[in-house]
Amino acid sequence: MARRKTTTGDADDGPSFEDALAGLEAIVEAMEHEQLPLEDLVTQYEKGSKLLERCETVLQSARERIELITLRSRQEIRDDDGNSAPTSAGPDVSDDDDDDIRLF
Repeated sequence: MARRKTTTGDADDGPSFEDALAGLEAIVEAMEHEQLPLEDLVTQYEKGSKLLERCETVLQSARERIELITLRSRQEIRDDDGNSAPTSAGPDVSDDDDDDIRLF
C-alpha cells in the first residue's frame, strides 16, 4: 500500500516531519561517530537546527489541529445531549452592563 503524504497546511515551508526527523537522526549519528572537521560540524549543526525548527513547527501545528478537533467533538457531544451550547467562545457581554464584572 502506498504511503500517503501528510500535509499540515504549510507543506511548502520545508520537508515533512518524518523527513526532517530522519535528517536530524542522520546528522546526530554523523556528529557522534565520524571525525568531521570543525567547519563540517558547524555546517551540520546549522542544518540540524533548521530541521529541529521544522519539526517543532509541524508538531505545534498538529497540537493545534488536535485541540481544535477535541473542542469540536466536545461541542458536538454537548449539542447531542440537548444542552444549550454557547454560540461564541467569549463571555456574554451586553451593552447595558458595560461596567459590570461577570464571573460566570
